[in-house]
Formats: sequence, structure tokens, C-alpha cells
Amino acid sequence: MERVKVLEREVIRTGTISTIIWVISFVMFTAFGAWVKIHIPGTPVPITLQTLFVLLGGAMLGIYGGLAQLIYVMLGSLGIPIFACGIGLLGPTGGYLIGFIVASTVVGAIIRHKSSFNWIIFSMIVGTGIIYLFGILQLGLFLPTGFKTVISLGILPFIPGDIAKLCIASIIYSKVGSHS
Repeated sequence: MERVKVLEREVIRTGTISTIIWVISFVMFTAFGAWVKIHIPGTPVPITLQTLFVLLGGAMLGIYGGLAQLIYVMLGSLGIPIFACGIGLLGPTGGYLIGFIVASTVVGAIIRHKSSFNWIIFSMIVGTGIIYLFGILQLGLFLPTGFKTVISLGILPFIPGDIAKLCIASIIYSKVGSHS
């Protein structure tokens, strides 16, 4: 982090300011993604655009993508109405929210190793898998059914849309690249 002195005060240079702006932007993008939702009969988990921004934020911001998701989850947990279901961490979809934080961080860590399009896709598949894993672990606590039913309600309906979202995020990242 580079600092400059202005009138004998240290001021953080634009790299840090740019990162802060990007983090705030991805918090807002994820909140926007929660508003775009489709409810699926039989499951408390809606289809949203959130995962697009979780994956793209991780790719573009690295570990700061995870920070953006942590801030998003904290703000929603404080009662700001930005969650798709409004229930938060203690409800059936809370695992997906925790998965957002982990997935964005992991995508950022993986993507830093290589920049090929296949590697970008791979990192986002891993991120999506992390969201699913955390999501179904908590969803299973709320559904009085077996593992197969939890999978069929918590993962299977989302696969086609999530493939599309991870492809879109991969294309955007491959064209725009990292902000740094």
C-alpha cells in the first residue's frame, strides 16, 4: 500500500481507494442479485443472481471478494433487508450465505494461479460447489427428509442457471480481468 504526504498528513493512494470502491460495489451487486429471484415450489431456496456476483467478485477482487461477501452477510444479519429470503443465517438458506463468503475467497485464491479461460471456469465450478455444500448442510437441518431430497431441493433445480451464471461471470472476468 503506497501512501503520499499531503500537507503533512499521510493519504492512502488510489489503489486502496479503488479496492474499497470495488468491495462496496460487490456488496451492492450481491444485494441487487438477491432482489432478482424466482421461487421454486417445494423448496425454500429461490433462484437468484447472487452467485454471479459472488463468483465474479472472487475472480476480480481475490480475497477482497470474500470480504465483500462477509460485509454483505453482516449487513443482512444486522437487519438490513438485502437477503433474498429475509431470514438470514439462522434460516434454511443461511448455509448458502456462509458459502458465498468461502466460495468468493476460494475462487479468488484459485484464479490467481493461472489465467486461462479453462482455469477461470474451473475456479468458478469449485466456488459453485462450495456454495452448494454449505447450502445443503444447513438446508438439511430444516427439511425432515433424507439426503436425496435435500440434494433434489437444494442443488438440482439450480444447476442449469448456475452453469449459465458461472459462464457469464467467466466471460466477463476474461474480458475485463482484475481491477488491480
